[in-house]
Amino acid sequence: MTDLTAPNLPPEESNDYIAGSCNIGKREIRRRQTVAALGALVTAFTLFSFYHYNVTRLDRLAIFFPMIMTSIGFLQARKRFCLAYGLTGLFNFGTNGKVQKVISPADRATDRNTAITLLFQSTVISILFAGVIFFLPIRHG
Repeated sequence: MTDLTAPNLPPEESNDYIAGSCNIGKREIRRRQTVAALGALVTAFTLFSFYHYNVTRLDRLAIFFPMIMTSIGFLQARKRFCLAYGLTGLFNFGTNGKVQKVISPADRATDRNTAITLLFQSTVISILFAGVIFFLPIRHG
């Protein structure tokens, strides 16, 4: 495993690639925070529309989609790890979109496992949220 961080900095304070732990820098983290915020707004708007239009319980499961956007963005920002970069063997600590390849096959495998775990966590969060919304008594007037 290649660890390019400064020896005295914990991973959450580092600005360097760490396989399976950190593959994006501050600019990329801000992008993920923006995605999470937009997802939260879409989720809130969707919930409001459920109330306003008296949608069926089954229709409420559609909340999964904006919620997965929210949870993936939030977890990526929180964990300093891009799911897509992890799956494709890339990292970025510079300008947005200017990526570098992970050279080590072991590091790529570690990143892929972390990305799959992040996707699984986001999916579970979104399913649980959709389940709660499914069972809530949402009725307008």
